[in-house]
This record gives sequence, C-alpha cells and structure tokens, in this order.
Amino acid sequence: MKYLTRDQVKVGFIGLGNMGSRIAQRLLDHGYELSVYDRDLAKAEGIATRGGTVTKNVRELASTVDVVLSCLTNDEVVRNVYTGPDGVFAGARPGTIVLEMSTISPDTSRELHALAASVGIDMLDVAISGSTPAAEQGILTLLAGGNRDLFRAAQPIFQAIAKRYFLLGGAGSGTAMKLVVNTLLGVGMQAIAEAVVLGERVGLNRERLLQVLSETAVVAPAHVGKLASVTVNDYRPQFPLRLMNKDFELILKAAAKEHVAMPATEAAFYVNSEELAVANEDEKDFSAVLQRMEEVAGIESIPSNPVRS
Repeated sequence: MKYLTRDQVKVGFIGLGNMGSRIAQRLLDHGYELSVYDRDLAKAEGIATRGGTVTKNVRELASTVDVVLSCLTNDEVVRNVYTGPDGVFAGARPGTIVLEMSTISPDTSRELHALAASVGIDMLDVAISGSTPAAEQGILTLLAGGNRDLFRAAQPIFQAIAKRYFLLGGAGSGTAMKLVVNTLLGVGMQAIAEAVVLGERVGLNRERLLQVLSETAVVAPAHVGKLASVTVNDYRPQFPLRLMNKDFELILKAAAKEHVAMPATEAAFYVNSEELAVANEDEKDFSAVLQRMEEVAGIESIPSNPVRS
C-alpha cells in the first residue's frame, strides 16, 4: 500500500469545529490538496481562504478525494455522515481510505469498519488525544484501530498533525483506547478539583496552591495547563465541558455493557453534569468542575494575591 503523501493523494476533511479546523489547517500547511465540508458554511469558507476547496455536500467531497478524514461530535452525527444515500460510503470510490477521528463508541467504530469493507473502502478509527493548542501545534497523540498496513501508509498524514501515534489493535481499538484515556482525564480533573477545594478550606493560598500542585509528580501533563488557566479563572473551552460529558456517557455505557464497576467515574460524571446544567448556553472548559466544587464549598472563585517565595 502506497504512503499517503501530499504528492500521492487528495484529502477531504469533514467537520471543522475546534479540533477539525486546526487539523485541516495543519494538512494545508504541509502541502496537502484539501477539500472540506461543514454544515456551517462559514467554517468551511474560513479554510477556503487559506487554500482549501469547499464542497457542497458530503457525497461530493467523498467522490472527489482519495482520503476522507472526519472529526465530528457524536455517534449519531458520524452515522449520518457515513451512511445513507448522501453519505461518504455512497459517494466514495472503491479504494478510498477513511480516517475517522471522532470520539465515538467502539461498537459504532466497528460497525463503520464493516460497512466500509462491504463497499471496498479501507478504514481506520483514529481517536484524538490532546487539546486545541496541541492540534494547532501539531503535537496531538493519535490512537488508531484497524489494519496495520493502512496504519503504516497513513503515517505521513499522522506526522503532519501529531507528535505520537499508536496502533492499538483491530477495528474499534482506537476509540476504545480513547475512552480509557478520557476516563483518566475526566476523573483526574475531578480529583484535582476536590483536592484544591480542600486546600483552600484548610487555609492555603489558592494561587500558591495551584502553582505548587502543578510542580508535583501527581499531576498529569494534560492537567498542568489547566492549573495555570484556573488560577485566573479562565474556563474558555479548549476541551468543552459538553464533550467531556458526552465522553463520560460513552465510558459508562461501555462499562455497563462489560459489567465493569466505575464508581469514581460515575461521581465525576455527576459533577460534570451539574456544572453543564449550570453553565447552560455558556460554553466552558471541562476544568470548570473546579469552579463548581468551589461554589458548592461556598468559596468565591477569585484569584488570591500571590505569595512570594
């Protein structure tokens, strides 16, 4: 199988949200000929001003490219984009390659793999681990499931958008690993929120507490940047609360199916859902669970004066 280099393939990208738009831009920056589609025409036209080509619909995009990438919000949207008379599978030529990057259930990934194979399309599920700044800088981690030869062929595309990429196994393995990763991401953020509130209530200076915590070995790299942001109560969405909530639902559904008890995850999901309900239409980062825990504890979420060392 040939490598998917910029001189060998035309690429199409579906879904130009916070992550998708940045990944699409990385592909353009690395010289790939890129067609794009998003239901929001303004997002597609934004990419077009930087060298991409806007297509009218999913089927048109799929019929004119060699590789289709997609980054969409949930299982339902992914199914709608790929199946049906106007979907990717209806429009794509046999031999087309699909790199599906959405966070969806492993069952849905496996279903899509089977449908793709039935019409002569090769597919990998390639889940994304990383924030929007990581996408912009091209330092994402990619978690793939599917054929080893296709994974190897896709490495030029991976190198344009990611720092690390791993093949976890067969169909659905990438999305399964993403659920594992996001379990730690979500539960870890909840644990940090509780620990910080405890520290505040026993008299520690908030800013100093967060600064020192970020220097300890117990905080994962993915959470360190969150500590810097919450120090100044910056909850602008790098990874939106609503998407973490959706991922918690996927995680707990998968756990229920496999009869795996996840009490800490259930508790974190509860707090996440509470904060989402309070936020309502106000889009916040998933780290806003710290704000929620401070409110519950009666702590004003105002940065304190720094303590000088």
